[in-house]
This record gives sequence, structure tokens and C-alpha cells, in this order.
Amino acid sequence: MRVAIIMGSTSDLAKVEPAVEVLKKYGVTVDVRCLSAHRAHAGLAAFIEETGQNGTDVIITAAGMAAALPGVVASQTVLPVIGIPLSGSVLDGMDALYSIVQMPSGIPVATVAINGSKNAAYLAIEIMAIKYPELKEQLLQERKDMEASAMKANEEMIAKFAD
Repeated sequence: MRVAIIMGSTSDLAKVEPAVEVLKKYGVTVDVRCLSAHRAHAGLAAFIEETGQNGTDVIITAAGMAAALPGVVASQTVLPVIGIPLSGSVLDGMDALYSIVQMPSGIPVATVAINGSKNAAYLAIEIMAIKYPELKEQLLQERKDMEASAMKANEEMIAKFAD
């Protein structure tokens, strides 16, 4: 169970760390790299090739502004690629969202919300759960726990406002 996370800049790390935490909580090996599609294209290509040989199951990419990174990665692999559009520019992440979500046919990038690194991690886990039953069981348990928590909050609200 292995996920690669690639960000375009070290300034993106704080927005990517929640994904790393979720993945590690599920026992997934995480390889984190900072490889710009524009400034480190040879290193990026070499790392993408490495992911095809080291058992990586899913690649998560995080980029802002023009956000070329997810598309460049997806163009060089058939592994599932998840893009996290990052805020930070004048357009507050909308530029990155549009860039990532508008991939040409045949080169898809699954896209989560702006700064949605936790959901990128959960999506990666869901994808891997097809292959790894233990991940599926953990996900199902977490969903049950979320439901129980929501129902408890509802009961507390009912009690608070009961006549």
C-alpha cells in the first residue's frame, strides 16, 4: 500500500500534510516529493517512472495557480492521479481548480476541493481498498464511527431543545 504525493513548491507542504497524516493513520507508505512541473521536469519524470516500479498504487498531486503538475504527472503514467488545487493566488485557488479539472479526454485527473488534501487521501484509500481489503474494513469502520458521532450530536441537540 503505497501513495506518492508530489507538490510543486515547498510552500505547499502545510496544505499537503493533512493527507500524509490520513494515509499514515491507515498504514499506507507515503513518498513525498517537491518537484515542479515547470522547474524540475527531469526530476519529476524520473520520479514518475520510479512510481511505476516501486509498488505505488496512487499518486496525489498538489499545485496552485496554473497547476500544470497534476496533468503532467497524469500524462506520464496510467496510475490513478488525484489533483489537489491549492489556493494562494489572486484567484484564491479557482485558477488551479479549473486547470486540474479540465483535462483532455484520455488523461484524467480526479480532482478534489481547493485545499482538499484530506479528501485526496481518502479517495486514494478508497481506490486502494479495491485491492487491499484491510483498507476497506478500516474505511467502513470510520464511516460507522462518523455516523455514530453525528447521531450523538443530533440526540444532544434534541435533548437541549426538548420542552
